[in-house]
Amino acid sequence: MIIKGKIHCFFEQSGTFKNEFKKIGYEAEDYDIQNDFGETDHVIDLFADVNKCYSGGGASVFDTISQDDLIMAFFPCIYFESLQQTCFDLTSINYRNKTMCERIELTLERLDKRTMFHALLYKLLWIAFRKRLRLIVENPATEPNYLMTGQNFPKPTIIDRNRM
Repeated sequence: MIIKGKIHCFFEQSGTFKNEFKKIGYEAEDYDIQNDFGETDHVIDLFADVNKCYSGGGASVFDTISQDDLIMAFFPCIYFESLQQTCFDLTSINYRNKTMCERIELTLERLDKRTMFHALLYKLLWIAFRKRLRLIVENPATEPNYLMTGQNFPKPTIIDRNRM
């Protein structure tokens, strides 16, 4: 892949990937709602910008990204990975001191959040297709997982098993 523009690291406040891209000669910036490591170039609510761009509700970060750029999105994956199944079958170690009713209530909250994140991921994909932006969504692919089953999200174009 040839990248003529900038690399935009979404949901990545540590600067780890941004700085590695810079080391190999790319212009790169990162975007996150937090700046705990003092590395975040753009402290913004990406979820709000995804919703704003998707709904046509005004200016967003996507207005500054060109088709020559690359978005590397480290989308929050904690609701999609395989260990979450223990929450949904009510056996999570975090539930060990909870009553069954408390476990069910926590699981219902978790389902709502997973649905919200799932919708945001689809909206991000829609934006990339609509604006013809290049997008890589980094999501650790442990199996089985919610996104890799082939039922809950389009199959990935590429799975990179060597993260070096």
